Amino acid sequence: MADRQGQFITFEGVEGSGKTTQARLLVERLQADGRTVVQTREPGGTATGEYIRDILQHGRSGETLCAEAELLLFSASRAQLVTQVIRPALQRGEWVVCDRFFDSTTAYQAYGHGFDVDKVEIIHGFAVGATVPRRTFLLDIAVPESLRRMQRRNAEQKTAPDRFEREEIAFHEKVHAGYHALARRDPRRIRVIDATCPANEIADRIWEELEDVRTCTG
Repeated sequence: MADRQGQFITFEGVEGSGKTTQARLLVERLQADGRTVVQTREPGGTATGEYIRDILQHGRSGETLCAEAELLLFSASRAQLVTQVIRPALQRGEWVVCDRFFDSTTAYQAYGHGFDVDKVEIIHGFAVGATVPRRTFLLDIAVPESLRRMQRRNAEQKTAPDRFEREEIAFHEKVHAGYHALARRDPRRIRVIDATCPANEIADRIWEELEDVRTCTG
């Protein structure tokens, strides 16, 4: 099957919600359906973005990032990814599946850290222009379950929690609430998926929610 047109799909959610797994499963299913797919992530996805990711997650600079710098670093990584990867792929008629995008910044930096939502979204507009996801899947789990999954993953992988995982539970609750506020504002784009179900059931639900996008011809 030839690609009808490029489509941009993103996955969002709190830590441990299964975004990476579901993004991979969707890519595999799209490819089996004859689509050409680019899989990427945020922050990262380019050489510049991966350097920024390292700074944001692990504090390699050796100094504490202020919240304003954190916000702008996320946006810088995103601008590079859109310009270098996402927009060219869409112009070629390919699908792009991205693990996190600007909704993460709104949830974490605006709702989590208390920045003005409207101002944060102005920065999004500057960074990405008209490159907006066609469909976003919010994988929803409660914060206590999120924290349990993070702890289990770090124990299995023998890794230390990153800067965001070390935040207080109240911060994660604000992020969770922020995601749901975004979903209420834009229900056509953002689809909330129960992420406590088995992975294959979640993947099937996502595939069904994409039917209108998959069959789009214009």
